[in-house]
Amino acid sequence: MAENDSTKNSVAPTLQVAKRLEKFKTTIFTQMSSLAIKHSAINLGQGSPNFDGPDFVKEAAIQAIRDGKNQYAPGCGVPDLNLAVAERFKKDTGLVVDPEKEVTVTSGCTQAIAATMLGLVNPGDEVIVFAPFYDSYEATLSMAGAVTKSITLRPPSFSAPIDELRSLVSKTTRAILLNTPHNPTGKMFTREELDAIASICIEHDVLVFSDEVYDKFAFEMDHISIASLPGMYERTVTLNSLGKTFSLTGWKIGWAIAPPQLTWGVRQAHSFLTFATATPLQHAAAAALLAPDSYFEELRRDYLAKKSILVEGLQSVGFKVFPSSGTYFVVVDHTPFGQENDVAFCEYLIKEVGVVAIPTSVFYLNPEEGKNLVRFTFCKDEQTLRNAVERMKEKLIVNTH
Repeated sequence: MAENDSTKNSVAPTLQVAKRLEKFKTTIFTQMSSLAIKHSAINLGQGSPNFDGPDFVKEAAIQAIRDGKNQYAPGCGVPDLNLAVAERFKKDTGLVVDPEKEVTVTSGCTQAIAATMLGLVNPGDEVIVFAPFYDSYEATLSMAGAVTKSITLRPPSFSAPIDELRSLVSKTTRAILLNTPHNPTGKMFTREELDAIASICIEHDVLVFSDEVYDKFAFEMDHISIASLPGMYERTVTLNSLGKTFSLTGWKIGWAIAPPQLTWGVRQAHSFLTFATATPLQHAAAAALLAPDSYFEELRRDYLAKKSILVEGLQSVGFKVFPSSGTYFVVVDHTPFGQENDVAFCEYLIKEVGVVAIPTSVFYLNPEEGKNLVRFTFCKDEQTLRNAVERMKEKLIVNTH
């Protein structure tokens, strides 16, 4: 047996993956997080808070487990949570939706995105995304057999190039994938931009998939759901989740809100992806969404303080910091420090400085477009942010050549 084992292990096996996922490597977040651990670096890369969610939500989950709410939930969600999602959506947008027919609970927003793509997009359909974009978008569109087209939001303002969007829409365009507030740039789409996108969609009969997980992290302006604009609810799937707002990213509770004709497709895919989502956590999520306005006001206030520590710190170190109106991310130009590109800079930052950022080139169809930019997150406690800034002040030197 020993001889056979050594023969078997002498050649490394070829890693096998379906063609549709061939181009997608280990996610950048996994790569950077493992480097961070190796070098004891402060992780301002992955958007995962280093503090816990509120006690009242955790207690609700514990209570649900004790009350025996531990078997499969209905595929589309626990009724209490569907109702809470509908009530929160009404409060935020003024839209009244049917919790039974128009709300689908998913295992995080990433799975809501997957169910939406797989349930509503046909092979060969074109879907337009705004680059830079969250890395699951392109991978999920590839799984759906869609053709991904991208339009680039460029610094410093990251404004939406509406004329470019208009010229890219064609007979094969099925949907526009929108993310506001926008990861990684922190851009919030303005009323004018959303109106323009809406009129293009209505004119060409195009759907919108709107990822709004950072809607409670709106600092410079009010968040607007495109579904609330005239003529848009019937062609929009609004995607959101619990994890960011309540610092419970490991719970993976998300949802999709859409009119019945679109919900049908989302649910068809959802039922064969995960079927249902963790039952006790759904009961707790319902309690969370019914939190008083003061919770969301305090959240915003806390994050504004964190944001100013990081932004002022990054500026004082010598980065060019671009404005971030929402989310808990900020994008900077790393070129003052003389590294070749964003990946080289992030590796240098981890190994030599002991801080993690995310290279943004992975968020573009053409990586060249992101080579000067890196993303930092401020979803960490204030001392961690200060420590990271101190490390950078101490060890990062602007290259004056």
